[in-house]
Amino acid sequence: MGIRFSVLASGSTGNITIVATEESKVLIDAGLSAKRVEQLLNEKDLSGADLDAIVVTHEHSDHIKGLGAMARKYDLPVYANEKTWEQLDRLIGGIANDKRCVMETGGVLDLGKLRVESFGISHDAAEPVGYCFYHENQKLSVATDLGYMSPKVKEQIDDSDVLVLESNHDVEMLRVGKYPWNIKRRILSDIGHLSNEASGIGLVDVMTDRTKRVYLAHLSRDHNMMDLAKLTVGQMVEERLAPDDHRARLMDTYYDRATAWDRLDEE
Repeated sequence: MGIRFSVLASGSTGNITIVATEESKVLIDAGLSAKRVEQLLNEKDLSGADLDAIVVTHEHSDHIKGLGAMARKYDLPVYANEKTWEQLDRLIGGIANDKRCVMETGGVLDLGKLRVESFGISHDAAEPVGYCFYHENQKLSVATDLGYMSPKVKEQIDDSDVLVLESNHDVEMLRVGKYPWNIKRRILSDIGHLSNEASGIGLVDVMTDRTKRVYLAHLSRDHNMMDLAKLTVGQMVEERLAPDDHRARLMDTYYDRATAWDRLDEE
């Protein structure tokens, strides 16, 4: 079977993804309450006791809200780079020393046959990262909270079977929205979030014949809509590809419910 995954929650209110193989199960972030994380896992016939590790992208609250409680309840190892740990130590409560695991940016974690690699991204956090997951010939990449898609990020997530990619906001909706200008400026900056247009333009550079599906993630509830994100990303792709070039299927994510299990070995 290889890799299967579900985006359990995605957006400014909380982010969680479960990645699983037959022998290993990893949570990316725990950005809702521990109770809600557990409920979402239960919906996938799992519990915190089934997890082998939690890997952390960065220390913002919508990624770590339930992290400390989950780690303590189930005695789980938590992996993050040292700069992120410097922030986590004051935000999530005590974690046992043997469960406080440092995985530096660019590092590799092997859990059975599942390989996890982190890569640096541009965001206004201590040292934020994305993750690639490998199992035999399968590759899943998760890249959200991106100010922009750097050449290094593109190199890391290139040629994935399935990609979870940020499509945070529609630029015009954000510009006319209710946020103060300093917050709008942050979101639009190179250490903010990826717009629909930028997501689509970047996707063209990393999508190959191998890429089956792209999950558009971390959508703003105030300044985006899933249908608009899919339309804009799709248009950006269409404008830049030849008619006979491969197109991956664009997939939804949700802030309030999980996506269906996605098996990378399925078309």
